[in-house]
Amino acid sequence: MKRAVLISIIFSTLIFANKNEGKKVFETYCWGCHHQTAMAFGPPFAQIAKKRSADEIKAMITDPKSVSKVFGYKRNAMPKLKLTQKELEAITEYILSFKNYKEK
Repeated sequence: MKRAVLISIIFSTLIFANKNEGKKVFETYCWGCHHQTAMAFGPPFAQIAKKRSADEIKAMITDPKSVSKVFGYKRNAMPKLKLTQKELEAITEYILSFKNYKEK
């Protein structure tokens, strides 16, 4: 029983740390065009999370011009971001954390 509790605490700590890292990446690179739950210049993370998989989100961040064409967009305003793998994973998880967001 103690082992299960310990594993749960460690797992929760890692998730929390990665969410904090994702928020940091958001504040550094994304906040000028995106908001977590409201429309800004770009779509809100809640909308992205409901429509896209983790792989699609990562692809849009690393190669927005090509991915925009695949998605059928006529134009693309998303800049290509040069993130570390850790930052890319963190921001992807942060975006997906808004998947179940319900507007009030």
